[in-house]
Amino acid sequence: MNIVVGVTGGIAAYKTVHLVRLLTKAGHDVTVVPTEDALRFVGTPTWEALSRHPVTTSVHDDVARVRHVALGQNADLVVVAPATANTIAKITAGIADDLLGTTLLATEAPVLLAPAMHAEMWRNAATQANIATLADRGVHFVGPADGELAGGDSGPGRMVEPEDIAAAATALLAPRDLDGLRVAVSAGGTREPIDPVRFLGNRSSGRQGVALAAEAAARGASVTVVAANVSADVLADVRHPSVDVVPVGTAAELAAAMTEAARTADIVLMAAAVADYRPASASDQKLTKEQGPLTRIELVENEDVVAGLAANRADGSALDGQVIVAFAAETLPDAEDRRDRARRKRERKGVDLLAVNLADAEHGFERHDNAVEIIGPGGEVVASAAGSKREVARAIVDAARAMR
Repeated sequence: MNIVVGVTGGIAAYKTVHLVRLLTKAGHDVTVVPTEDALRFVGTPTWEALSRHPVTTSVHDDVARVRHVALGQNADLVVVAPATANTIAKITAGIADDLLGTTLLATEAPVLLAPAMHAEMWRNAATQANIATLADRGVHFVGPADGELAGGDSGPGRMVEPEDIAAAATALLAPRDLDGLRVAVSAGGTREPIDPVRFLGNRSSGRQGVALAAEAAARGASVTVVAANVSADVLADVRHPSVDVVPVGTAAELAAAMTEAARTADIVLMAAAVADYRPASASDQKLTKEQGPLTRIELVENEDVVAGLAANRADGSALDGQVIVAFAAETLPDAEDRRDRARRKRERKGVDLLAVNLADAEHGFERHDNAVEIIGPGGEVVASAAGSKREVARAIVDAARAMR
């Protein structure tokens, strides 16, 4: 595939060196189009050596081939990494004052932006409006991550790792094998109120569910994401014209929203961490030490949401041929023990596939990577995947698609 990699003037340009290596090693023909500011961070010889193509920033070079238009016309994908706040603003306005700008205007290929900037710039209303406008136009985004930034600052705005960008690029180049399908995804972790300021919850960030939604949308599906307490920074990865986000808080709210979304869904991906129990009653006033020690909270069992979705399918309340995928985060250290438990859970809940993963201090919740095994109808492991949550999402969506 012909991939144009645009590089703009941010310190994260050093990471793009590895991105170009990954894409070329995967067999793609990569042309690097830097801005003048980008060359202050990584020079022309590096880009030419990695891509094996001449590199220029000018629209006046190779005029006979009309290169400033031909690059965009011939591209199968355009990736901009890093995409600074300034570049995002220029793309939104359609400004084409250099080779990267004309390439972006001339292309009809998918465009993938990997934002990188300081947290204040990312949160700025102008940047957020530009992001929303581009997403509405069908531009794809990967990141930014929340982490250490230049100058010792920290927060949302860090460019995601080259492997994540390469994975997102690969997904955009994949066949649109979900065209015409509807996918319902749950993401995040539910919170059950104890009083107005406290709750029973879990550590789920929602990243795996968001990655599933982004993967399904990239492959042509119309997606509904029921997001339980997922931060705006995580949800930024799923900004897409084909994705509708429904925010919820508690298990009951998630059950209602997922039941509604699943009525017309061809594939249901139940990735949210749903609380098994909730307080029997929640205080309408904050509990304080002055009231004495809190020695007991009575808990009642929540509805099993995914089992309910499977039951709805059985009684005809859901779409014919619907595929349901459940998830199980297990703490059992032995892999075979986890598989046995997952097999029993899959059968008990009545779902088609169950993705099981190890959840401990190093794996699963609040991590950017994941590793799962997918248990099929016969109890066999039909697929496994390890790596970024987008790579894991691809394997899960592949397995669900194969079930159809």
